[in-house]
Amino acid sequence: MRITRKLEFDAGHRIPDHASQCRHLHGHRYTLEVTLAGGIIEAAGKPVNGMVMDFADVKQIAKTHLVDHWDHAFLVYKGDKSVVDFLASLPDHKTAVLDVIPTAENLAELAFRTLDPLYRDVYGNQLRLERVRLFETPNCWADALRTELVPGQVRP
Repeated sequence: MRITRKLEFDAGHRIPDHASQCRHLHGHRYTLEVTLAGGIIEAAGKPVNGMVMDFADVKQIAKTHLVDHWDHAFLVYKGDKSVVDFLASLPDHKTAVLDVIPTAENLAELAFRTLDPLYRDVYGNQLRLERVRLFETPNCWADALRTELVPGQVRP
């Protein structure tokens, strides 16, 4: 069985090497979908009975470990030195300095790798993270899938 929880957040970014508008500082209303797979829990009398995982728990994990860090922040690549320095000069500015350029693809992969160890088989139902889908706009998104993210694999 698969379940999905959707969360939304606002963040700024820029793609330094982009050939068009995205090389400029701008922001998006991102949507993050977290899809988990696992068996339906059979535990009579327990609050999780009949579920793969309580949607409130799915939300809390993603919110605490990812969304709260990115929401209303500027997501900046650490190699984009002039922007990193500029953002550091702004008092109390919320900035998330990343090891990757903040494209939808890289953010989806980073979100998957961040969340993957947090969604584990707590109830004996083989719970696992299957997909993180990150919408940059309502019409553009990237999927990070378990089948494509082999631990230790070097990206082409």
